[in-house]
Amino acid sequence: MKKIALSFLAVSAMFVSCSDDDNNNPNVTPEVTAPATYTFERNGATTVSYSGQTTRIEMGEELISALKDETRSEAQIDGMFAHVEGNVDFSDADLNASNKSIRSKTAASADYFASNTTDASAIKADFDTWIANQVNNVYPNWNNIASAGVAGQLQEAGGGSVRYINGKGLEYNQAVNKSLIGALMVDQMLNNYLSPSVLDAGNNIADNDNDVVAEGKNYTTMEHKWDEAFGYLYGTDNAVSPLLNQDSFLNKYLSRVENDTDYTGIADRVYDAFKLGRAAIVAKDYDLRDEQAQIIREEISKVIAVRVIYYLQQGKLAKNGGDMAAAFHDFSEGFGFIYSLQFTRQPNTNVPYFTKSEVDAYIDELMEGNGFWDVTDETLDTISSEVADAFGLSVVEAGS
Repeated sequence: MKKIALSFLAVSAMFVSCSDDDNNNPNVTPEVTAPATYTFERNGATTVSYSGQTTRIEMGEELISALKDETRSEAQIDGMFAHVEGNVDFSDADLNASNKSIRSKTAASADYFASNTTDASAIKADFDTWIANQVNNVYPNWNNIASAGVAGQLQEAGGGSVRYINGKGLEYNQAVNKSLIGALMVDQMLNNYLSPSVLDAGNNIADNDNDVVAEGKNYTTMEHKWDEAFGYLYGTDNAVSPLLNQDSFLNKYLSRVENDTDYTGIADRVYDAFKLGRAAIVAKDYDLRDEQAQIIREEISKVIAVRVIYYLQQGKLAKNGGDMAAAFHDFSEGFGFIYSLQFTRQPNTNVPYFTKSEVDAYIDELMEGNGFWDVTDETLDTISSEVADAFGLSVVEAGS
């Protein structure tokens, strides 16, 4: 019995010893805890910076406003899209002084377009075409009543908003606005700054492991890249306590989806993943960082899909109710979100939920003949169902 007792004590001591060894083992990664807010400091000063993203969001705001001003020239609006440092393209002097532009970051992610310049050029050309058509087709017919095949204006029922459309019922300002959500914000976030190809480029891992900051900065390059992804969503919001609906782009539509009771909680999941992923970078836990990036990819991609379905279904209801202006407005927003599908990202893959060719096919189908004037319920329901199926969504929930 004494031998058994001694043996038991020896085994117990071994387990205690192993446990103690684990606690002191530098190869064991401690648990990473996200801070309460997106607040990170080094030597008492913030390490968070995403001013470039804020600048591009603000440029985008002026761009989409200009598309609704029929006195603007094509050159003026092109200047807002492809700004050159020092040119007086904006009402904000700081934007004019910036070396940033929207066009340079449109369809420009490392994972999707670095080796696919053909599609990148075609996507940029789409924006150029929409701007040109707004100026040269819609503006000259600004005060005329639109009809099938004829550009002009239509007013929503009951004295509602006036919508300015091309001959197919498309509002180019909405096409540009909603397509930029995908081509700029989503693409740069999901397929560029959250990608290991960017986060881990060059000496980023070694520098982050050793707290080597970028020249003249208080952050490591890896920290900054993650913050730039964050900035495309919260760049004009309060990073410490996000309010949402603070711009006309991704921030606004995350708010819209969050406020749908079928998807309540999505905003917290995104914010929490951003916080934990950034904390993981500080802790040098790159597996945890990448897990959070996958969560963000899934949830942000879902925002695009939900709004595709919502606008197609709401537009269908308005059209069947005889309010063509309201229908065309919804369809135009849906057009832009469909266009944005090609920039989504399936978690744990390098591919979008819908390819460019699939998106182009949807756009062609919607624009066939007289476009939104002719589009059928069957077409709207088919596209809605196919998008819902790809994301595991319900058309009834997303469409209402």
